[in-house]
Amino acid sequence: MAKILIVEDDEEIAMLERDYLEIEGFETQTVSDGEAAVAAALTGGFDLLLLDLMLPGCNGYDVCRRIRDRVDIPILMVTARTDSVDKIRGLG
Repeated sequence: MAKILIVEDDEEIAMLERDYLEIEGFETQTVSDGEAAVAAALTGGFDLLLLDLMLPGCNGYDVCRRIRDRVDIPILMVTARTDSVDKIRGLG
């Protein structure tokens, strides 16, 4: 069973993502800020990171960089932002 870390500061969105993923048989853990995301990603043995870009304190781009420097894990960035620059930054 794949293990997914959900990083989302909006509790309703996090619970919705969690519920959909668990219904499909995935194991999930949810954290709500960047520092907790980095700590969990480095120690939790996750197969995928579902990462919100707009987080309190440390934004999703910074979290991604910090994790990428140490762990090779697929990261899906999730955001309500629609600007092209945000899409391009997420690919870099």
